[in-house]
Amino acid sequence: MEEAKFRNKVTWFTFFFSLFVVWVHSYNGELFLGKTSQGLTVVWLERLIGETAGQIAVPGFFMISAYLFYRNFDWSCLGRKWKSRIHSILIPYLLWNLIYYAGYVIGSRLPFVGHVMGKGVIPIDPLTMLDAVINHRYLYVFWYLKQLILLIGVAPLLYLVLKRTWSGILFLLIMIYMVWIAADIPYFNEDALFYYSTGAFSALHGRWMEKSWKKERCWIGIALIGLGALNFYWTMRYFLPGTTVMFRFLTPVGLWMIINEKRLPTARRWMECNFTLYAIHFAFVRLINKTAAALLPARMLIPLALYLLMPITMAAISFLLSMVMKRYMPGIWRVLNGRR
Repeated sequence: MEEAKFRNKVTWFTFFFSLFVVWVHSYNGELFLGKTSQGLTVVWLERLIGETAGQIAVPGFFMISAYLFYRNFDWSCLGRKWKSRIHSILIPYLLWNLIYYAGYVIGSRLPFVGHVMGKGVIPIDPLTMLDAVINHRYLYVFWYLKQLILLIGVAPLLYLVLKRTWSGILFLLIMIYMVWIAADIPYFNEDALFYYSTGAFSALHGRWMEKSWKKERCWIGIALIGLGALNFYWTMRYFLPGTTVMFRFLTPVGLWMIINEKRLPTARRWMECNFTLYAIHFAFVRLINKTAAALLPARMLIPLALYLLMPITMAAISFLLSMVMKRYMPGIWRVLNGRR
């Protein structure tokens, strides 16, 4: 696959994964309708989308992030890779958490906004601020970035294990077993470690993500999605953590193999604001849903329409915010956006 087509495909996938994440945080049936029959129907429909499309997004992010980190990797480039991720992930993580803390501090003291937030008055003190900045206390979706930062931090250890084929395969099998028994690994989510490790292993051995599209690969992708759907069925029936993780792993891999990079149009500028979309959507989704529930009539179609349109709404808001800040605060925006 040509480099330009590979990068374009990555942009398309990360954009749609970002949209899918928005659905996970946009449930609003009970806000509008309470625990009525209509409310339960809306909740069921929304969760059907959120638990399928929405739940493959973060695993996809982990695998793509790992693949890009370990692509062309050797010991000589470790320092450069770490330095790059400090600017693209660590610094934005800390700053966005600080911004959210400041926003909650101010918002919690405004009558209407504080009521919509429902957090009470947020205290102003160093310990609360430090907790918010390090542990993403008011930006819950950044659990993904915290895990990613930890995984990047242990890159030398992962590389030692994954650079050899058989030790890498053994490690992945051990991770599948630990996921299956829901083992508790200190500081790390075992499923995040599994997704990240598979992306790293594929970058170090064969670089399958960069293989050109072929009918044979497409059929393999369809089979993987079918197997993922079977795991989703088992999850819904038996509530097994292992089948949940396999569904979330197999589905984005299958989709990558199905999509023909040669037929993908060049990604538009507004599709490249994925980090911004990920960072801002949580607060805006909550604000829009709670405000709409307070002002609009409790009719079934309203929360459903709002839910379905929320990803596009967030994409538009993130793009407009990006354009405004790029024009009037380019330096600040460059730092917040991880020099993207």
